[in-house]
Amino acid sequence: MSAMNFGQKSFKPRPPEKGSFPLDHDGECKKFKQLFMECLRTNKGDNKKCRLETKDYLQCRMESDLMVKEPWKKLGFADLESKKENNGQQ
Repeated sequence: MSAMNFGQKSFKPRPPEKGSFPLDHDGECKKFKQLFMECLRTNKGDNKKCRLETKDYLQCRMESDLMVKEPWKKLGFADLESKKENNGQQ
């Protein structure tokens, strides 16, 4: 016998806007992921010390169409991008 749930709203799942993206089945960004993971191990999980590795990994994912291309400012890396631009102008 099935239960009758009168008056209850049914749950309609929807995909998340951020935080979920396709897996890298072909290993296009594996090198960057490994560098990031090694950085985390070296720094005992302190991800603040691995921001460059994080940025490189996200750059690879965006270039490989594994995630939507976003401006660095929106991803929290505006400070790293401005340093890169300043170094290039010297």
